Amino acid sequence: MRRLRLGRTPERARERSSARRHTRLLGAAATAVVLALTAGGCVTVHGELALLPPATEAEAARALADFTTAYNRADRANDPALSANRVTGPLGEINQAGLRARAVTQPGGNTGHRPLELTDARFVLPRKAGWPRWFVADTDPNTDVDRGAGDQRWLLLFLRNGPRQPWEAGHLVILGPSQVPAFAEEGGFAVPVAADADGLAVAPGKLGEEYVAALQKGGPGPFAAGPHTSLLRERRQSAARRPGLATQYLDRVTDRGDFTPFGLRTKDGGAFVFFSTRSFERQTAAAGYRPKVDPDVKALLTGQVRNTVTKEWVSDQVALVRPAGGTGREHDGVTVLARLQGVVGAQGS
Repeated sequence: MRRLRLGRTPERARERSSARRHTRLLGAAATAVVLALTAGGCVTVHGELALLPPATEAEAARALADFTTAYNRADRANDPALSANRVTGPLGEINQAGLRARAVTQPGGNTGHRPLELTDARFVLPRKAGWPRWFVADTDPNTDVDRGAGDQRWLLLFLRNGPRQPWEAGHLVILGPSQVPAFAEEGGFAVPVAADADGLAVAPGKLGEEYVAALQKGGPGPFAAGPHTSLLRERRQSAARRPGLATQYLDRVTDRGDFTPFGLRTKDGGAFVFFSTRSFERQTAAAGYRPKVDPDVKALLTGQVRNTVTKEWVSDQVALVRPAGGTGREHDGVTVLARLQGVVGAQGS
């Protein structure tokens, strides 16, 4: 794994994330929840068989700088067009929806904007054949954005679908430093994990399907209990029972195009996988009442809320997948380390 450090490393503090900070920085339309992330997959097209690194360290640093510049311009102006060519996939959909919402609620621009800085960059460069090419930037965000947020690392996955295409950030995961695993290397480069790779508790390409099943049907499946699995389902069940308001959830797999899972081999033989899902949250109020609609959600609303509103969410996860049979326990094969979600649309009826 090749590394390049940019800027100076701030003094380490305690590890904890700030959901409020992540919401504002990403421009999420409603409350953004930052939790665990993961990705897997490798695609070979155009008949290219040579194993090549995705970029040089200098090119990776330039992609990170271009993203940061575009992000800051768009965040300051509340204008999604200013970052549209530097984001894609689940991160792009969350970011663009949030900026569209803020363009309505804050049409004069973001008066609370403080420039994002990503320093101490460590680039994880997987060598692979064909397109898309991709890499991960493990960075340290500036603490000025949200004082007291604690020590954390922002891991951004950049991808490029062809030699004439720009590098775009498709995933973001926010972790404590100790949650970032040691990645395997071959010839000085990271090792990608194919979507259909065997020898793992769950193949990267099946993670979304398994995750949706666990949320919809219950039972741990291959997932370890935690805030993004068993406790998330419990929170949903609690919300569904509120007096005067019925809430239903429907989850969908998103695994095509720039939403394809991307995975890196870890030194213990497992995988660190970025994947995403889509969910719909339908709230129906009792007769004579209307569900409350947050201003940022209302800015994305189509239709008229009479007694029902349906919010569409995109959720970006990263998971640590263990080798098959590695724990000896059926339900500990996958740990969802973090999750980031944001409202990307809403429908009233």
